[in-house]
Amino acid sequence: MAKVAIFLATGFEEIEALTVVDLLRRVHVDIDMVSITGEKRAIGSHGIVVETDKIINQLNFTEYDMLVLPGGMPGTLNLEACEVLMTQVDAFYQQDKWLAAICAAPSIFGHKGILNGRTACCYPGFEKDLKGANVSMEPVCVDGTIITSRGMGCAIDFGLKIVELLLGEENSKEIAKGIIY
Repeated sequence: MAKVAIFLATGFEEIEALTVVDLLRRVHVDIDMVSITGEKRAIGSHGIVVETDKIINQLNFTEYDMLVLPGGMPGTLNLEACEVLMTQVDAFYQQDKWLAAICAAPSIFGHKGILNGRTACCYPGFEKDLKGANVSMEPVCVDGTIITSRGMGCAIDFGLKIVELLLGEENSKEIAKGIIY
């Protein structure tokens, strides 16, 4: 079974993060909410406090198949400033392991050169940060092992695409039906 880590920084977009967590837990994918704040809690961009499963320094990254970066401000900036996380984003990219980002967070991939020649999407206004990408207006883009999405309104599409990629299209359709999507 796949194992996923989603990273929560101060100022993360709550719906983008928690929708992915909810959908993956419904289909029994092992997903850890990981705080980069140094404590097992993170405060979202709208003041919602979330108790996380782990703190980043507790992770053995080799156990994970996918890293997910939710957007939000200043959450995206805080994720990008986290050296431990950025080292692992680079390592996952080099190993062709799954990397997913939504809203402003695909800008992190652009800054790292991960999107060169790939199709990607992001929150409107961040397109300039998708360095080297073929920018799309689709709700979700998958190019190789890179998944990007546009924002909060696309969070269910993003989460369902992750389910599809990890467990197959039938499972994604089944969970979509179950949530009346």
